[in-house]
Amino acid sequence: MAKIENGRQSADTRSIRTISSSHIDDESSLGSDSEINGFTSDRQTDKYGFIGGAQQYSEESAQDVPPEVLRQREVKWLDMLSHWDKWMIKRFNKELDSQPGDPKWVDVIEKDLHRQFPFHEMFVSRGGHGQQDLFRVLKAYTLYRPEEGYCQAQAPIAAVLLMHMPAEDAFWGLVQICEKYLPGYYSPGLEAIQLDGEILFALLRRVSPLAFRHLEKHKIDPILYMTEWFMCAFSRTLPWASVLRVWDMFLCDGVKIIFRVGLVLLKCMLGTREKLKACQGQYETMELLRAVEPRYMQEGFLVREILEVPVTARDVERVHHSQLKRWKKNRGELNFKPPPRMHGAQLIMLAEPPRRQDLQQNPTIVLEASQPASQLKKGKEEKKSMKKKSMKKSQPVEEIPNPYPLPNDPPPSDPPAPPPDSTSSTQEPEPQTETDSPHQQKEPPTDLPPAKESALKRSTQSLSSTEQDTYL
Repeated sequence: MAKIENGRQSADTRSIRTISSSHIDDESSLGSDSEINGFTSDRQTDKYGFIGGAQQYSEESAQDVPPEVLRQREVKWLDMLSHWDKWMIKRFNKELDSQPGDPKWVDVIEKDLHRQFPFHEMFVSRGGHGQQDLFRVLKAYTLYRPEEGYCQAQAPIAAVLLMHMPAEDAFWGLVQICEKYLPGYYSPGLEAIQLDGEILFALLRRVSPLAFRHLEKHKIDPILYMTEWFMCAFSRTLPWASVLRVWDMFLCDGVKIIFRVGLVLLKCMLGTREKLKACQGQYETMELLRAVEPRYMQEGFLVREILEVPVTARDVERVHHSQLKRWKKNRGELNFKPPPRMHGAQLIMLAEPPRRQDLQQNPTIVLEASQPASQLKKGKEEKKSMKKKSMKKSQPVEEIPNPYPLPNDPPPSDPPAPPPDSTSSTQEPEPQTETDSPHQQKEPPTDLPPAKESALKRSTQSLSSTEQDTYL
């Protein structure tokens, strides 16, 4: 088996570096200006930016989401982003972008640029702005973590981030994924991804015993089928609509989503006896897992199945502890010890120390400034004078007779005369209504003027009017 320049591939482990070589050869012109420009003149760009390839949007690969659902998702994300604190608290000086970088890693990165989503308009041209930003992000990471260097699986992760944010934000997003979400995945030896393969296999025993026994019978190691899934976060496997939904859940809830997606695909492809009849050996099983049926990767079906998988972050950590003990017993200590894994954005932000600006804006103890005694006495006198003025202006509330009394109700009494006022001489007396006579109270009057609109009626109308502005 061919050696890899960074020495990450062992004799019994097939690195992610060799996976894409089966699809795109180094000497291939796929992604070149001349070839791709021929496609752009004949084909239209889909809503995700793809002009061709297996991940281009089509009616077979994705379902039409109703506009109401899209609006709900938009409102939800707008609300989340308005309260979203930045992950990176410290702002480092931009020195990583200006440095030339290690020639060893620079050469490898340049060879991989044209392989990252060659049918996406952002990366379609050699030397275009997409490939330039991708090179900057990957080179900066090799300078930021020189002990890790560059791994080929980091390229699609950085490319997906660049589709949605500027290069600097994409770099810090890549740092978060490599250090908090998937620590040790891209380190020399790939020990972390092998350990997570054993965790996936142990969880499969509970989720789909039939698929577990089949893989165990044919001695198919998890590293053979889950390496690209996990290291690329399914960005090379699923249709793009499903990739975006999986990444949303992955960034919010952590690596348990990646495990759930892998368990769903294994259960759907190997979880029934009818499926196993078509794969009687190791080769047939691997071919089946390399070509997952599109219906199982469709957005609506996949998300529902992911939510139903009974695997939590605590389950992942529990199995991780047991598999780590087994690893140390059979293989010894890990050569590279990654930092602890953080399960989701909330835990990552809680683990970060508060910024000085946050402490200034949200103090824990608020002390009122002390005022001189003269100002306090003056304030009390002003309050007393305001209270007396309000008492003078207040008048008794006039009782309004019920225009529709019951037969047994007593006749309404005359309202008390208002106190004399200087303005009363200029006001005209109110006319006496016909309901003042007790003999006319047996039947409700028919020629009364319409009553004024009540506050309850106005509030009902305002409620009905707001119901028309849904999600605004």
